[in-house]
Amino acid sequence: MPRKLKADGTLFTIGPQIPNAPQEAPFGFSGFRVHGPINRADVMDEYVVFQGATYFRAVGRDQRYGLSARGLAINTAKPPGEEFPIFRSFWIEKPAPGAPEIVVHALLDSPSTTGAYRFVIRPGPFTVMDIDATLYPRNEMPHVGLAPLTSMFLHGAAHRRVRNDYRSAVHDSEGLAILNGNGERIWRPLTNPKLLQVSAFVDKNPKGFGLVQRDRSFESYEDLDAHYERRPTAWVEPKGDWGEGYVELIEIPTDEEIHDNIVAYWKPAKGIAPGKPHEFSYRLHWGDSIPVAWAGARVRKTRRGSVGRKGEVVLFVLDFDGPALKEPELPVAQVSASAGTISNVVVRRHLEIEGIRCSFELDPGSADLIELRVVLKRSERVISESWLYRWTS
Repeated sequence: MPRKLKADGTLFTIGPQIPNAPQEAPFGFSGFRVHGPINRADVMDEYVVFQGATYFRAVGRDQRYGLSARGLAINTAKPPGEEFPIFRSFWIEKPAPGAPEIVVHALLDSPSTTGAYRFVIRPGPFTVMDIDATLYPRNEMPHVGLAPLTSMFLHGAAHRRVRNDYRSAVHDSEGLAILNGNGERIWRPLTNPKLLQVSAFVDKNPKGFGLVQRDRSFESYEDLDAHYERRPTAWVEPKGDWGEGYVELIEIPTDEEIHDNIVAYWKPAKGIAPGKPHEFSYRLHWGDSIPVAWAGARVRKTRRGSVGRKGEVVLFVLDFDGPALKEPELPVAQVSASAGTISNVVVRRHLEIEGIRCSFELDPGSADLIELRVVLKRSERVISESWLYRWTS
C-alpha cells in the first residue's frame, strides 16, 4: 500500500534563529534526492535530484551536477511568455534489496495540460533514465517542447563575448549534438549572443540529440570550485517514431554564469491538441560523452579569432579527431556560408590529437548574420560531423 510522506518539523533542521519551530507549521518539500553507491560500494553518493517546477538533474560516475532536464517546455521564448508546468506529486517505489534501479512516478500539472510520467533510473558510469509520458492537454499547445534540456554557456573558445575572466572557458555545455533521422551527425557550438537567438534543425524521427560537454581537460577551465570539466553530457534517445518536427535551440544573452541561458528540445511540427492523450517515450543518458559509437570524425574543438589590422575578417580554427582520420590521405574540407566570403581554407595534420586541423577565414561584408557549415570529405564521401555555426556581428 502507498504511504504518504508528510513534511513536519521533525524532518528539518531549522537553525538557531527559530529554536522552537512547531511541528504543525506549514512545512513542505521542494523536491527529493536519490543516493546510491554510484562511485564506491561503501558510499551512498547523490546521483539524482528532482527539485523545482519539472526540473531534474543527474550525474554519471565521478561527475558533478551541471545541466538540467525538464518534464515539458511550453511557449519557451514565445509571446506572451513561457508557461512552467510543475510536478505536483511524486510516487517513489521502494527498490528491492540489491535492485539496480529505482522507479519514480510523477504527476505533471499546468494551465495547458496535465500529464503522467514514469522514470526508471539506473545509476552507473552513465546514469540512464527510461521515461514514459502521457499528456492530457486542456487546450491547444501549438508550441510545446518534448524532452527539454537546460544548460549554461557563458564563454569559451568558440565564442568569447564576456571579457576580463581569468578562465578561458565557462560553460556547463559547449555544443548541441544531433543524430537526425537520415543518420547525419550535427555539431553546433553554443554561443552567448548579444540578442536572443532561436535555431531550428528540421527533422523526421530523430535518433538522438543532446547538450554536450566535450572538453574534459581541467586546463581548459582552471576553476577549482566549479570543475566544469566534470559536468555531464545529457543525450536524449527517442523511443519509437516522433514524426516530423525540429530540434529547437534557444540561446539567451547572459553576463553571469549563475543563469541557465541555453534550452534545447524536440518541437513536434503540429503541436499537441486537446481531446486525446499524447504519449511519448525516450531514454535519457547522463555521462561523459554521447553514448553512440561512430567510426567517423568528430569536432573536438572550435576556436574563433580575427585577422587584419581592424579585425574585420573572422578566423575559424576547427580541430577534428576520430577513427576516420587514421588514413594517410588528408580529407577535403567543404566550407559554405549563407553570406560573406570564405577564403584561405586549409586542412593539415594535427599530430598532438592524432587528427586534423581545418582553418578558414570569413569576410562578413555588410551581413549581420551568417550561417556557416563545414564537413570533411574523402572521395566525395562525408566522413565527419556536420559543423554548423551562426556568426552574428
